[in-house]
Amino acid sequence: MRPDSYTINPVAECSVMLRFELPITAQSLALVGYTANLIRYQFQTSIMNVTPSYCSILVDYLPYRVSESQIIAQLHELMLNTDEHQPSKLSPKTITLPTYYSHRVGPDISRYESIGITLETLIELHTSEVYSVSAIGFAPSFAFLSGLNEKLKLPRLETPRVYVQKGSVGIADRQTAVYPNHSPGGWNIIGNCPLELYRPDSAEICPFNIGDSVKFESIDESTFLSLGGVIKEADKQ
Repeated sequence: MRPDSYTINPVAECSVMLRFELPITAQSLALVGYTANLIRYQFQTSIMNVTPSYCSILVDYLPYRVSESQIIAQLHELMLNTDEHQPSKLSPKTITLPTYYSHRVGPDISRYESIGITLETLIELHTSEVYSVSAIGFAPSFAFLSGLNEKLKLPRLETPRVYVQKGSVGIADRQTAVYPNHSPGGWNIIGNCPLELYRPDSAEICPFNIGDSVKFESIDESTFLSLGGVIKEADKQ
């Protein structure tokens, strides 16, 4: 990669930030995910964590294994020898999330109906897009998905809910996401995905990587229940 297409700077004790000077697109997200995996593989003995997000990667390193100047120099060497077009040559991973869209699990569907978007239209708009994993955070396996249809854009709730059911599919501004566990939250809930997205005892704890593609697939109530879904009448707060 060209030296002017990224920066590497210390941001905290034992942490450096790699920032890409690129607009956020599906291609740049794939590059971030690809580079994060390269860093994990090539520096596995000298780093603690690699956290990719949008157009940056936070690298937490082990100070007794490598110094700040050494890790920065090694990252520069890696970047200068990385083909920024390589991710586009790879087959992207696409994850399909079955989702039950219903007032029974989607208390904020009524917010869309109040602005003239029926449940049927909401389902069509939400399932017709291919989303990109832009960041993973807030909670383990909580993937921020970009690519939402502009017609579905809604601000977060003014007062977040104390409890959001596990598997809830939400929308906030221009992003959508699935809550992998019960938690507080302020996103607009429109459905529920019955899949286990946080598997702490599995070799693959989280199914998502930055740059992955995600599709939502509408399912009926019986399929939702057969996949392990639970209907708990949602809080309309």
